Amino acid sequence: MNFPSISLHTPFRPVRLFRLTICVLLALVAPAAALDESLARQVLAEINLARSEPRTYAGFLWEFRRLFQGKIYMLPGSNTRMHTKEGAAAVDEAIRHLSRQKPLPTLAWSNGLAAAAAELAEEQGESGGLGHNGSRSHGVRERIERHGKWDRQIAENISYGPTDARAVVMQLIIDDGVKDRGHRTNTFRPAIKTAGVACGSHPRYGGMCVIDFAGGFSE
Repeated sequence: MNFPSISLHTPFRPVRLFRLTICVLLALVAPAAALDESLARQVLAEINLARSEPRTYAGFLWEFRRLFQGKIYMLPGSNTRMHTKEGAAAVDEAIRHLSRQKPLPTLAWSNGLAAAAAELAEEQGESGGLGHNGSRSHGVRERIERHGKWDRQIAENISYGPTDARAVVMQLIIDDGVKDRGHRTNTFRPAIKTAGVACGSHPRYGGMCVIDFAGGFSE
């Protein structure tokens, strides 16, 4: 499976960075019927833990790495063999990165960014679509600007598959199959100060979470 992504950078202008992942890296469980605000808050809490305590998060990845045999792993208590593109090598590389990563400030929750993320999550939860552009909600910048004014940078990560907060964030940090590790880069971008998250069901992949980031945001 390929992993499409978009990364835009305009020198001397506000940076616009959008990242997508569709690798089903960790176990899928039954999705919720609607947007899950509790899960969304948990995802931001996990992102903040990874940003503020990267070495602690490296320990979580090390525990996960022990489950691998080559490019395949099985979760405890499961008979399902999960296939990855890079296998344990991607996890090892993520562990090394987190071991070197300097702690960063945590991100503040933004209701406006969460509302922008919810537009896409709700649409794709019905349509089964993928990517950053929706037929109704349109592109990242348009969605975000409907809910307020952003400052310096905006970025978006999308995770398809996991419905557990730690699994979502681990998926984005490991970034299996994504050459430039853009989702990880967004997660640890120093200029990002605030974020909003929306999580719900996806008819093709079980669950999805949209994470919208900004350097600042006024609703």
